[in-house]
Amino acid sequence: MSKHVSPPLRRVSILAVDRVFAYTLMQAKDFFHVASLRYGKQLGHGLTPAFETRLVSPDGKPVKSFSDVVMPVDGGLENADVIILPAFWDDFDTLCSRYPQILPWLREQHARGAVLCGEATGVFWLAEAGLLNGKEATTYWRFFNAFAERFPKVYLNQDKHLTDADNLYCAGGTTSACDLYIYLIERFCGSNVAQAVARDILYEVQRSYSPGRIGFGGQKLHQDVIILQIQHWLEEHFADKFRFEDVAREHGMSIRNFMRRFQTATGDKPLHYLQRLRIETAKGLLSGTRKSIKTISYEVGYDDASFFARLFRQHTELSPNQYRQQFQQAA
Repeated sequence: MSKHVSPPLRRVSILAVDRVFAYTLMQAKDFFHVASLRYGKQLGHGLTPAFETRLVSPDGKPVKSFSDVVMPVDGGLENADVIILPAFWDDFDTLCSRYPQILPWLREQHARGAVLCGEATGVFWLAEAGLLNGKEATTYWRFFNAFAERFPKVYLNQDKHLTDADNLYCAGGTTSACDLYIYLIERFCGSNVAQAVARDILYEVQRSYSPGRIGFGGQKLHQDVIILQIQHWLEEHFADKFRFEDVAREHGMSIRNFMRRFQTATGDKPLHYLQRLRIETAKGLLSGTRKSIKTISYEVGYDDASFFARLFRQHTELSPNQYRQQFQQAA
């Protein structure tokens, strides 16, 4: 996650179509509505929501869910800062024919800078719009084969429950979608609000992803296969003791060539990238466990807890204890 909170949200739109799973629709609505109330309170607005959370359908009319529940909506397709594409159970070609407005809307919104999130079968909308071509994605495991056949230009990662690339997020199922909502709430509203929402909804966060991995997807949108392999290796071995000289040699490069290629591909120097992986993982341990600072420092790769604390402050502008206290105060 980035060091600074993103610009304030104005509107979250949650797409409703026929045969949608109603609980995935309302789950997203509840998470972001509670976040809006919590954020409004933090801003001194009392119980006035800080941003809109709207259910939208392609024609602005109610839809009938998978279980035949008629779901009213707040309006039609519109500009939004975050768009959620919940799971559905229907023939996808039938839905595409019924709702030709959806694909151009998604392309337009992504071009405007909106964050687009697909849950399970909802990821099919992102891929059909061509937005995931050349990018990493995931979906519900039952649909791996169908997805791979239909979208050969998309890199389907069957080992991940969450992926992110260029403001496009894919969640493999319900739990990972909830993790994603908490992550986005922290991104837009701050960690206090995110933790408060998790506690309000009685949700235990970070079950389906390592907090040191999500948020780095945009730095994998390059064509250097060797550097991408090294990025994946770093995600698995960030806490190990190693030298970048050895990593470079194992991949057939001089250290100078490796440093240049890594920064060209990712925009980060290798050491800074590694530090970010470690700090993001430490954030999850600070907010989700009662482990001591010294233990967390060791688990993310630093033997010197004082050095870790200084580095943590450089990246977050908070000490590890201050970061942890944010979550305790949110409760």
